[in-house]
Amino acid sequence: MNRRLLLALQQRNNARLTELRGQLERNEVRAEDLETVQAEVQELSDQAQEIADALANLGDEGEGEGEESGEASRGDDGEGEGRDGDPDSGEEGEGERSGEGQGEQRSGISSEQRNNIMTQIGKGLSTRGAKSTKTKEKEIRSAFANFVVGNISEAEARSLGVEAGNGSVTIPEVIASEIITYAQEENLLRKYGSRHKTKGDVKYPVLVKKADANVTKTERGTGTEIPETAIEFDEILLDPAEFDALATVTKKLIKMSGVNVEDIVIEELKKAYVRKETEYMFSGAEVGHENPGALSKKAVPYYESTAVDITAAGYSQKLYSQLVKLKGQPVTEVLKKSMWIVNRAALTVLEDMTDTTGRPLLHQVADGVGYKLLGHKLDFTDAADGTDPTKPVFYFGDFKAFHIQDVIGGMELQKLIEKFSGTNKVGFQIYNLLDGQLVYSPFEPAVYRYEVGATAPATV
Repeated sequence: MNRRLLLALQQRNNARLTELRGQLERNEVRAEDLETVQAEVQELSDQAQEIADALANLGDEGEGEGEESGEASRGDDGEGEGRDGDPDSGEEGEGERSGEGQGEQRSGISSEQRNNIMTQIGKGLSTRGAKSTKTKEKEIRSAFANFVVGNISEAEARSLGVEAGNGSVTIPEVIASEIITYAQEENLLRKYGSRHKTKGDVKYPVLVKKADANVTKTERGTGTEIPETAIEFDEILLDPAEFDALATVTKKLIKMSGVNVEDIVIEELKKAYVRKETEYMFSGAEVGHENPGALSKKAVPYYESTAVDITAAGYSQKLYSQLVKLKGQPVTEVLKKSMWIVNRAALTVLEDMTDTTGRPLLHQVADGVGYKLLGHKLDFTDAADGTDPTKPVFYFGDFKAFHIQDVIGGMELQKLIEKFSGTNKVGFQIYNLLDGQLVYSPFEPAVYRYEVGATAPATV
């Protein structure tokens, strides 16, 4: 609906509310019509809010005119309040109160009832438009992108709700959430793990000694008291690390007409950030910035009881047997919540395998979305690769045990102009505080890892 039509509807709506207010002031509303008038006023007030919101969401121009119209309405309302009379206004107010009393006798509407409707009419006439969450998010997103590429100043960015200063800008929640949502689709540990949004360190208690129960077939006496049961816990501290990634965009692309700068910047940020985050959580092998709680390091290794060579004939049944044994590794409590995460090499092998009855080992779930292997959900990702991406890798367990800590407001962006000026590019360095670790008790390992062909290390 265009702005002109909305303004016409707003004017007609206000005119009807003003007319009803005049009828109430002149005591022309009868008691039997009171319920109908109340319903109409409520409906008109609701429509006034919808119209004002629509005007606010049409943009700056529509917003300005909508506010002017609202201010004019509020001016009328103020005059209406003046006509009601003031207790200290002298004879005129007393005359009006006298008229009101006589009106109550003629119409049967009490002063309280009339005042309630008048208040509702006043609210309807003074309605101000509120921008929808979607519109506000769009404005913040646009302001963020325009500041990053240098189209607006730091002061302008702050006035539009973007926190900026000292050469960096805090990534707004709407964009941070978008990046995290993208990460959940690309980083399976975010998708299936446990995420915690905090402002500080988080400690998780981990059982290191099981409790022992007692049993006795005789009645306990003075010398046979119940022995104490010791339960010991250890704690693992999630310590967020400084986390950064770098993306570049050419100046030519930024300055080209018709190019959506917002999408370019945010898309590059997503890709750069997620690649780094995924590597940190799955392998955590970057020299000097290792993650001891990474999935590949913390998952319990499973080694073949019978060697499997996927290039040899008849490998299918041997591998099938190993997968069944792998599935039997977790304790029952963990097994009930377990699933598979495999790499592409493993998925390719599974798609060509059958069980002992000749049925495909891997099949789609009932709704046709995703796979199931040996009765458990399966998902795949290249991030599960080992040192050799051609070797199948299988992870099996409860991935809720992988805990991810995101520090609220920790995601920032810094624009790098001089560093890439020689290649006519602009760099965007994303910074975040993050930690992700697989946490479990030694009595209940949560995830097992099996790489086909891997052998147990020799014991000394």
